[in-house]
Amino acid sequence: MAAEFKHISVLREELVAGLGVKPGGHYLDVTLGGGGHTELILQQYPDVRVTGVDRDSQAIAAASERLKSFGDRFRAVRSNFGEFNPQGEKFDGIIADLGVSSVQFDQGDRGFSFRFDAPLDMRMDQQQTLTAADIVNTYEEKALANLFYEYGDERLSRQIAKKIFMKRPIQTTKELEEIVFYTYHPKARKAKIHPATRVFQALRIAVNGELDALQYLLVNAPQWLKPQGRLGIISFHSLEDRLVKNAFRQRDIWRVLTKKPMVASETEINQNPRARSAKLRFAELKEIAE
Repeated sequence: MAAEFKHISVLREELVAGLGVKPGGHYLDVTLGGGGHTELILQQYPDVRVTGVDRDSQAIAAASERLKSFGDRFRAVRSNFGEFNPQGEKFDGIIADLGVSSVQFDQGDRGFSFRFDAPLDMRMDQQQTLTAADIVNTYEEKALANLFYEYGDERLSRQIAKKIFMKRPIQTTKELEEIVFYTYHPKARKAKIHPATRVFQALRIAVNGELDALQYLLVNAPQWLKPQGRLGIISFHSLEDRLVKNAFRQRDIWRVLTKKPMVASETEINQNPRARSAKLRFAELKEIAE
């Protein structure tokens, strides 16, 4: 299974440069994925260590295989970073890449993408019980509309929720994709961004508690960092980026290092189109915390 987990990490050089990796440093990667960012950190100095956290067992297996040559300099922890507890350990830097991995999108049976006809799943942690199908088939119409609007910025949220409510039960990605697609006017169906994109995004965020996890990280990261330790977060949509930006600016324990977010170069975007929406922000913990 590990061999099947292939993911291209975004903003690799920018993330590691902004982290300011030090000899002998210990770093925390709370979204380990396939291990791309962690590998680059470990390569900086022969005595650097990284603890990698991920809720997806496939990711843990793949990263552990990829990074086995680093021996005990790398440690994997299977956990949702929204529940992670370092047990008092302090780190020189923390990174988070909030994007869904390419593997999760490209494995049809995971139910993240409407490109495949698959069960409506979308669980990053396949041991949890809540799935996208549960939400689609049990939420009240108004709750569905609010979800699509708040998490997906979906302007037709009410119309889509009404059609879903009328056609339930809905069990597959294609069933949901078609409902959303045909809610749109024929001209709008030809837009560059597929009409179902925002609804699928909203469901994924809800299923995996992504915004709650991010809030947890932003609140707790200062207690996990050493003074002058840095926190770098890559976000992929405005909800996440706004939370990160506000958290960095509103708490005076942070020294903001990126007034404007770092974005991918045209070269990287050409090689990996999924990097187009990535935004990276950094902040450094001040010497004297609150």
